[in-house]
Amino acid sequence: MVLLGSTGSIGVNTLLVAKKFGIEVEALVCGKNITLLNKQIQEHKPQVVVIADAEDIPKVNHSKVYAGSDAILSVIADAKSELVVNALVGFLGLRPTLKALECEKKVALANKESLVACGAFIDTSKIQPIDSEHFGLWYLLQDRAIEKMIITASGGAFRDWDIARLKNATLADTQKHPNWSMGQKITIDSATMVNKMFELLEARWLFGEGKYDAVIETKSLIHALIDFKDGSTTAHFAHASMQLPIAYALDTKMNENILGHVDLRKVGSLEFREISSERYPIWEIKEELLRTPQRGLVVNAANEAAIEKFINKEIGFMDISSEIMNAFEKFVEIPQNIDDVFALDAEVRAFVREL
Repeated sequence: MVLLGSTGSIGVNTLLVAKKFGIEVEALVCGKNITLLNKQIQEHKPQVVVIADAEDIPKVNHSKVYAGSDAILSVIADAKSELVVNALVGFLGLRPTLKALECEKKVALANKESLVACGAFIDTSKIQPIDSEHFGLWYLLQDRAIEKMIITASGGAFRDWDIARLKNATLADTQKHPNWSMGQKITIDSATMVNKMFELLEARWLFGEGKYDAVIETKSLIHALIDFKDGSTTAHFAHASMQLPIAYALDTKMNENILGHVDLRKVGSLEFREISSERYPIWEIKEELLRTPQRGLVVNAANEAAIEKFINKEIGFMDISSEIMNAFEKFVEIPQNIDDVFALDAEVRAFVREL
Protein backbone atom coordinates (compact mmCIF):
# COMPACT_ATOMS: atom_id res chain seq x y z
CA MET A 1 0.00 0.00 0.00
CA VAL A 2 0.85 3.69 -0.27
CA LEU A 3 0.35 5.49 3.04
CA LEU A 4 -0.25 9.24 3.03
CA GLY A 5 0.13 10.84 6.45
CA SER A 6 2.22 8.10 8.03
CA THR A 7 3.25 9.95 11.20
CA GLY A 8 -0.23 11.03 12.31
CA SER A 9 -2.36 8.90 14.63
CA ILE A 10 -4.21 7.23 11.75
CA GLY A 11 -0.97 6.58 9.90
CA VAL A 12 0.65 5.04 12.97
CA ASN A 13 -2.35 2.76 13.50
CA THR A 14 -2.38 1.83 9.82
CA LEU A 15 1.22 0.65 10.07
CA LEU A 16 0.38 -1.44 13.13
CA VAL A 17 -2.40 -3.16 11.19
CA ALA A 18 -0.20 -3.57 8.10
CA LYS A 19 2.45 -5.29 10.22
CA LYS A 20 -0.16 -7.55 11.81
CA PHE A 21 -1.39 -8.74 8.40
CA GLY A 22 1.95 -8.74 6.60
CA ILE A 23 1.00 -5.99 4.12
CA GLU A 24 3.92 -4.42 2.26
CA VAL A 25 4.28 -0.65 2.58
CA GLU A 26 5.49 0.57 -0.79
CA ALA A 27 5.57 4.30 0.00
CA LEU A 28 5.41 6.54 3.06
CA VAL A 29 4.32 10.17 2.86
CA CYS A 30 4.53 12.52 5.83
CA GLY A 31 4.98 16.14 6.82
CA LYS A 32 7.72 17.27 9.18
CA ASN A 33 8.01 14.56 11.84
CA ILE A 34 11.27 13.18 10.46
CA THR A 35 12.24 11.47 13.71
CA LEU A 36 9.19 9.21 13.67
CA LEU A 37 9.44 8.79 9.89
CA ASN A 38 12.97 7.41 10.22
CA LYS A 39 11.73 4.83 12.73
CA GLN A 40 8.96 3.85 10.32
CA ILE A 41 11.46 3.55 7.46
CA GLN A 42 13.64 1.26 9.54
CA GLU A 43 10.75 -1.02 10.43
CA HIS A 44 8.69 -1.07 7.22
CA LYS A 45 11.37 -0.49 4.56
CA PRO A 46 9.33 1.47 1.99
CA GLN A 47 10.65 1.77 -1.56
CA VAL A 48 10.10 5.52 -1.65
CA VAL A 49 9.43 8.36 0.79
CA VAL A 50 7.87 11.80 0.35
CA ILE A 51 8.08 14.64 2.89
CA ALA A 52 6.72 18.18 3.01
CA ASP A 53 9.90 20.28 2.72
CA ALA A 54 12.93 19.72 0.48
CA GLU A 55 15.22 21.18 3.15
CA ASP A 56 14.50 18.16 5.36
CA ILE A 57 15.55 15.57 2.75
CA PRO A 58 19.11 15.17 4.17
CA LYS A 59 17.60 14.24 7.55
CA VAL A 60 15.69 11.26 6.10
CA ASN A 61 17.39 7.87 6.31
CA HIS A 62 16.42 6.67 2.85
CA SER A 63 18.02 6.71 -0.60
CA LYS A 64 14.85 7.70 -2.46
CA VAL A 65 13.26 10.76 -0.87
CA TYR A 66 11.18 13.45 -2.57
CA ALA A 67 9.40 16.55 -1.28
CA GLY A 68 6.25 18.49 -2.03
CA SER A 69 2.70 17.93 -3.21
CA ASP A 70 3.65 17.13 -6.83
CA ALA A 71 5.90 14.35 -5.58
CA ILE A 72 2.97 12.77 -3.74
CA LEU A 73 0.97 12.63 -6.97
CA SER A 74 3.92 11.12 -8.86
CA VAL A 75 4.43 8.42 -6.23
CA ILE A 76 0.72 7.49 -6.37
CA ALA A 77 0.83 7.30 -10.17
CA ASP A 78 4.02 5.20 -10.22
CA ALA A 79 3.10 2.86 -7.37
CA LYS A 80 2.30 -0.79 -8.06
CA SER A 81 0.12 -0.91 -4.95
CA GLU A 82 -3.63 -1.09 -5.56
CA LEU A 83 -4.43 0.57 -2.20
CA VAL A 84 -3.81 4.17 -1.15
CA VAL A 85 -4.50 5.07 2.49
CA ASN A 86 -5.11 8.82 2.61
CA ALA A 87 -4.70 10.11 6.16
CA LEU A 88 -3.54 13.60 5.19
CA VAL A 89 -5.13 16.53 7.01
CA GLY A 90 -6.92 19.31 5.18
CA PHE A 91 -7.73 20.33 1.61
CA LEU A 92 -4.22 19.33 0.51
CA GLY A 93 -5.44 15.72 0.70
CA LEU A 94 -7.90 16.23 -2.18
CA ARG A 95 -5.54 16.05 -5.15
CA PRO A 96 -3.99 12.77 -3.92
CA THR A 97 -7.48 11.26 -3.60
CA LEU A 98 -8.34 12.35 -7.14
CA LYS A 99 -5.01 11.03 -8.47
CA ALA A 100 -5.48 7.65 -6.79
CA LEU A 101 -8.96 7.29 -8.26
CA GLU A 102 -7.70 8.40 -11.68
CA CYS A 103 -5.12 5.60 -11.43
CA GLU A 104 -7.94 3.16 -10.59
CA LYS A 105 -6.67 2.46 -7.10
CA LYS A 106 -8.80 1.76 -4.05
CA VAL A 107 -8.73 4.59 -1.51
CA ALA A 108 -8.99 4.00 2.22
CA LEU A 109 -10.05 7.50 3.15
CA ALA A 110 -9.51 9.34 6.41
CA ASN A 111 -9.07 12.72 4.70
CA LYS A 112 -12.49 14.24 5.39
CA GLU A 113 -11.90 17.24 3.19
CA SER A 114 -11.78 15.16 -0.01
CA LEU A 115 -15.48 14.33 0.20
CA VAL A 116 -16.56 17.51 1.99
CA ALA A 117 -15.07 19.74 -0.71
CA CYS A 118 -15.38 17.54 -3.78
CA GLY A 119 -17.87 14.75 -3.07
CA ALA A 120 -19.92 15.54 -6.18
CA PHE A 121 -16.97 14.62 -8.41
CA ILE A 122 -15.70 11.52 -6.58
CA ASP A 123 -16.73 7.94 -7.30
CA THR A 124 -17.46 6.76 -3.77
CA SER A 125 -17.71 3.13 -4.91
CA LYS A 126 -13.89 3.19 -4.90
CA ILE A 127 -13.76 4.68 -1.39
CA GLN A 128 -13.52 2.73 1.87
CA PRO A 129 -14.01 5.15 4.78
CA ILE A 130 -11.79 4.65 7.81
CA ASP A 131 -13.44 7.15 10.11
CA SER A 132 -14.98 5.15 12.94
CA GLU A 133 -18.40 6.79 12.40
CA HIS A 134 -18.70 5.91 8.73
CA PHE A 135 -17.25 2.49 9.34
CA GLY A 136 -19.93 2.03 12.01
CA LEU A 137 -22.71 2.99 9.59
CA TRP A 138 -21.30 0.68 6.93
CA TYR A 139 -21.07 -2.12 9.51
CA LEU A 140 -24.72 -1.69 10.56
CA LEU A 141 -26.21 -1.48 7.07
CA GLN A 142 -28.55 -4.28 6.07
CA ASP A 143 -31.27 -4.76 3.51
CA ARG A 144 -33.98 -2.95 5.47
CA ALA A 145 -35.74 0.38 4.94
CA ILE A 146 -33.83 3.15 6.73
CA GLU A 147 -35.39 6.16 8.46
CA LYS A 148 -32.22 7.93 9.62
CA MET A 149 -28.46 7.46 9.96
CA ILE A 150 -26.90 8.88 13.14
CA ILE A 151 -23.27 9.40 14.09
CA THR A 152 -21.93 10.29 17.51
CA ALA A 153 -19.72 13.10 18.76
CA SER A 154 -17.56 13.40 21.83
CA GLY A 155 -18.53 17.04 22.31
CA GLY A 156 -14.95 18.27 22.15
CA ALA A 157 -12.89 20.21 24.64
CA PHE A 158 -15.68 22.57 25.67
CA ARG A 159 -18.68 20.29 26.06
CA ASP A 160 -18.74 20.92 29.84
CA TRP A 161 -17.70 24.58 29.82
CA ASP A 162 -20.02 27.39 30.80
CA ILE A 163 -21.03 28.86 27.43
CA ALA A 164 -20.10 32.39 28.57
CA ARG A 165 -16.44 31.28 28.85
CA LEU A 166 -16.15 30.14 25.23
CA LYS A 167 -15.36 33.57 23.80
CA ASN A 168 -12.15 33.59 25.88
CA ALA A 169 -11.02 30.05 24.99
CA THR A 170 -7.38 29.78 23.90
CA LEU A 171 -5.64 27.50 21.43
CA ALA A 172 -4.24 25.52 24.36
CA ASP A 173 -7.78 25.11 25.73
CA THR A 174 -9.02 23.65 22.44
CA GLN A 175 -6.40 20.89 22.63
CA LYS A 176 -7.69 19.46 25.92
CA HIS A 177 -9.94 16.83 24.37
CA PRO A 178 -11.90 14.88 27.00
CA ASN A 179 -11.44 11.44 25.43
CA TRP A 180 -8.20 11.25 23.44
CA SER A 181 -5.23 13.00 21.84
CA MET A 182 -5.42 14.04 18.17
CA GLY A 183 -3.73 16.54 15.86
CA GLN A 184 -4.12 20.27 16.39
CA LYS A 185 -6.60 21.05 13.61
CA ILE A 186 -8.94 18.11 14.12
CA THR A 187 -9.05 18.86 17.86
CA ILE A 188 -10.09 22.45 17.11
CA ASP A 189 -12.68 21.08 14.67
CA SER A 190 -13.98 18.81 17.42
CA ALA A 191 -14.38 21.78 19.76
CA THR A 192 -16.35 23.80 17.17
CA MET A 193 -18.29 20.70 15.99
CA VAL A 194 -17.13 21.42 12.43
CA ASN A 195 -15.56 17.97 12.45
CA LYS A 196 -18.96 16.35 13.00
CA MET A 197 -20.56 18.53 10.34
CA PHE A 198 -17.92 17.27 7.93
CA GLU A 199 -18.63 13.68 8.92
CA LEU A 200 -22.34 14.17 8.23
CA LEU A 201 -21.45 15.48 4.77
CA GLU A 202 -19.15 12.52 4.20
CA ALA A 203 -21.97 10.17 5.17
CA ARG A 204 -24.27 11.94 2.74
CA TRP A 205 -21.82 11.40 -0.13
CA LEU A 206 -21.01 7.82 0.89
CA PHE A 207 -24.53 6.55 1.55
CA GLY A 208 -26.71 8.82 -0.59
CA GLU A 209 -29.72 11.02 0.06
CA GLY A 210 -31.61 10.55 3.30
CA LYS A 211 -31.85 11.80 6.87
CA TYR A 212 -28.63 12.26 8.82
CA ASP A 213 -28.00 13.52 12.32
CA ALA A 214 -25.51 13.45 15.17
CA VAL A 215 -25.69 13.19 18.94
CA ILE A 216 -23.10 13.57 21.71
CA GLU A 217 -22.18 10.30 23.44
CA THR A 218 -19.67 11.25 26.10
CA LYS A 219 -17.76 7.96 26.44
CA SER A 220 -17.19 7.48 22.70
CA LEU A 221 -18.18 3.81 22.80
CA ILE A 222 -21.05 4.09 20.32
CA HIS A 223 -19.88 5.38 16.94
CA ALA A 224 -23.00 5.12 14.81
CA LEU A 225 -26.68 4.21 14.95
CA ILE A 226 -29.32 3.49 12.33
CA ASP A 227 -33.03 4.13 12.84
CA PHE A 228 -35.01 1.73 10.64
CA LYS A 229 -38.48 2.51 9.37
CA ASP A 230 -39.93 -0.37 11.40
CA GLY A 231 -39.14 1.52 14.61
CA SER A 232 -36.02 -0.39 15.64
CA THR A 233 -32.56 1.12 16.11
CA THR A 234 -29.17 -0.59 15.94
CA ALA A 235 -25.95 0.79 17.40
CA HIS A 236 -22.30 0.04 16.72
CA PHE A 237 -20.32 -0.36 19.96
CA ALA A 238 -16.53 -0.60 19.93
CA HIS A 239 -13.62 0.79 21.88
CA ALA A 240 -12.28 3.95 20.26
CA SER A 241 -9.49 2.65 18.06
CA MET A 242 -8.81 3.41 14.42
CA GLN A 243 -7.34 -0.06 14.00
CA LEU A 244 -10.77 -1.64 13.48
CA PRO A 245 -11.92 0.44 10.47
CA ILE A 246 -8.38 0.35 9.06
CA ALA A 247 -8.30 -3.44 9.31
CA TYR A 248 -11.54 -3.71 7.34
CA ALA A 249 -10.20 -1.30 4.72
CA LEU A 250 -7.26 -3.66 4.23
CA ASP A 251 -9.34 -6.85 4.39
CA THR A 252 -13.15 -6.55 4.21
CA LYS A 253 -13.67 -10.16 5.35
CA MET A 254 -11.75 -9.66 8.61
CA ASN A 255 -12.12 -12.85 10.63
CA GLU A 256 -9.45 -12.00 13.21
CA ASN A 257 -9.74 -10.23 16.55
CA ILE A 258 -8.69 -6.57 16.42
CA LEU A 259 -10.06 -5.11 19.67
CA GLY A 260 -11.25 -6.28 23.04
CA HIS A 261 -15.03 -6.24 23.40
CA VAL A 262 -16.90 -3.51 25.25
CA ASP A 263 -17.94 -4.88 28.65
CA LEU A 264 -21.25 -3.17 29.39
CA ARG A 265 -21.05 -4.15 33.05
CA LYS A 266 -17.89 -2.07 33.39
CA VAL A 267 -19.33 0.76 31.31
CA GLY A 268 -22.28 0.99 33.71
CA SER A 269 -24.10 3.81 31.96
CA LEU A 270 -23.99 5.98 28.87
CA GLU A 271 -24.83 9.68 28.54
CA PHE A 272 -26.30 11.25 25.42
CA ARG A 273 -26.62 14.99 24.81
CA GLU A 274 -28.14 17.14 22.11
CA ILE A 275 -25.80 19.19 19.93
CA SER A 276 -27.04 22.73 20.53
CA SER A 277 -26.30 25.69 18.27
CA GLU A 278 -25.82 27.83 21.38
CA ARG A 279 -22.65 25.93 22.27
CA TYR A 280 -21.82 24.95 18.68
CA PRO A 281 -23.04 27.82 16.42
CA ILE A 282 -22.03 26.01 13.23
CA TRP A 283 -24.93 23.61 13.85
CA GLU A 284 -27.32 26.34 12.66
CA ILE A 285 -26.44 25.59 9.03
CA LYS A 286 -26.54 21.77 9.34
CA GLU A 287 -29.85 21.17 7.54
CA GLU A 288 -29.16 23.66 4.77
CA LEU A 289 -25.72 22.16 4.22
CA LEU A 290 -27.11 18.63 4.03
CA ARG A 291 -29.66 19.83 1.44
CA THR A 292 -26.85 21.28 -0.70
CA PRO A 293 -23.78 19.21 0.26
CA GLN A 294 -21.76 20.72 -2.61
CA ARG A 295 -21.45 23.82 -0.42
CA GLY A 296 -19.28 21.89 1.98
CA LEU A 297 -16.44 23.28 -0.12
CA VAL A 298 -17.18 26.76 1.22
CA VAL A 299 -17.37 25.59 4.82
CA ASN A 300 -14.09 23.72 4.54
CA ALA A 301 -12.17 26.58 2.94
CA ALA A 302 -13.56 29.12 5.40
CA ASN A 303 -12.81 26.82 8.33
CA GLU A 304 -9.17 26.29 7.35
CA ALA A 305 -8.67 30.04 6.81
CA ALA A 306 -10.39 30.93 10.09
CA ILE A 307 -8.34 28.38 12.03
CA GLU A 308 -5.16 29.96 10.66
CA LYS A 309 -6.35 33.30 12.03
CA PHE A 310 -7.26 31.77 15.38
CA ILE A 311 -3.84 30.11 15.72
CA ASN A 312 -2.22 33.47 14.87
CA LYS A 313 -4.37 35.12 17.59
CA GLU A 314 -6.11 37.36 15.04
CA ILE A 315 -9.59 36.16 16.08
CA GLY A 316 -11.20 34.47 19.08
CA PHE A 317 -12.45 30.90 19.28
CA MET A 318 -16.12 31.73 18.70
CA ASP A 319 -15.15 33.82 15.67
CA ILE A 320 -14.18 30.64 13.80
CA SER A 321 -17.83 29.65 13.48
CA SER A 322 -19.05 33.17 12.71
CA GLU A 323 -16.52 33.61 9.91
CA ILE A 324 -17.50 30.26 8.43
CA MET A 325 -21.16 31.27 8.43
CA ASN A 326 -20.35 34.67 6.91
CA ALA A 327 -18.64 32.87 4.03
CA PHE A 328 -21.50 30.38 3.76
CA GLU A 329 -23.98 33.25 3.34
CA LYS A 330 -21.82 35.03 0.74
CA PHE A 331 -20.84 32.11 -1.49
CA VAL A 332 -23.93 30.26 -2.69
CA GLU A 333 -22.78 29.04 -6.10
CA ILE A 334 -22.43 25.31 -6.76
CA PRO A 335 -19.17 24.14 -8.42
CA GLN A 336 -19.83 22.59 -11.83
CA ASN A 337 -16.49 20.80 -12.22
CA ILE A 338 -13.24 20.09 -10.40
CA ASP A 339 -11.61 23.28 -11.68
CA ASP A 340 -14.45 25.23 -10.07
CA VAL A 341 -13.71 23.46 -6.79
CA PHE A 342 -10.13 24.71 -6.63
CA ALA A 343 -11.05 28.20 -7.86
CA LEU A 344 -13.85 28.65 -5.32
CA ASP A 345 -11.66 27.26 -2.53
CA ALA A 346 -9.09 29.99 -3.21
CA GLU A 347 -11.76 32.69 -3.41
CA VAL A 348 -13.34 31.72 -0.08
CA ARG A 349 -9.98 31.64 1.69
CA ALA A 350 -9.12 35.10 0.39
CA PHE A 351 -12.49 36.42 1.60
CA VAL A 352 -12.07 35.02 5.11
CA ARG A 353 -8.50 36.28 5.44
CA GLU A 354 -9.78 39.81 4.75
CA LEU A 355 -12.64 39.64 7.30
